[in-house]
Amino acid sequence: MTVSIQRTGCYALVLGVCLGRKPDCLTVWYPEELGGTGLTKAIYPGSFDPVTLGHLDLIRRSSTLFDSLVVAVTNNRVKQPLFTLEERVAMLQEVTADIEGVQVDSFSGLLVDYARSKGAQIVLRGLRAISDFEYEFQMALTNRKIDPVVNTVFMMPSEEFSYLSSSIIREIASLGGDVTPFVPAPVVEKLRQKFPG
Repeated sequence: MTVSIQRTGCYALVLGVCLGRKPDCLTVWYPEELGGTGLTKAIYPGSFDPVTLGHLDLIRRSSTLFDSLVVAVTNNRVKQPLFTLEERVAMLQEVTADIEGVQVDSFSGLLVDYARSKGAQIVLRGLRAISDFEYEFQMALTNRKIDPVVNTVFMMPSEEFSYLSSSIIREIASLGGDVTPFVPAPVVEKLRQKFPG
C-alpha cells in the first residue's frame, strides 16, 4: 500500500481503511479543515506518561469532531511508567478541565473491550510521522478483526508538535533540560518533582 499524506477535506478516505475497503492510497486528513461532524463517542487511548502539548492539541481539535471524547489512560503492565496511573489521570483531568465534551478515564485489558464497555465505536490515534503508520495500521486491523464494529480514525498533529513524544520529554527532564515548551504548565511542575536535580 502506498501512503500519501495530503491536505484534504475528505473524511471518507480515512474511514475507507477503517471500514475495510482497500484503497491503493491512504490519505490522512487534517481535522481543522472539517468542522464539527457530530460523530458520536470516541476513545483516545494512550499511556500519557506524561501528557504533552501534542496530546493536548489532538484532544482539543478532536473534541470538536465527536459528541464526546474519552481520553483513556492505559495501565500497561509491561512498561514501567514514570508517573503512576493515578498521577497521569489527575494531570489529564487538570489540563483538559476547560475542554467541553472530554472525559478522562483509565483501563486495562483489550482496547476493543473497553471501547465496547463505553459504548464507543471509534478509536482515535495520532500519527506523528510515516514511521508511526506501520504499527498503528497493524493495531487498527487487529482491533477490527477482534471487533468489526470498532473503527480507528487517524489524526495528524499540528506541525509544531509533530516531533513530540512522551519519551523525549522524560529524557529531557531527566537530564535537567527545560520542558516548558513541550508540556502544559502543571506537568512542568510534576516533572520537576520527579527530577529535582
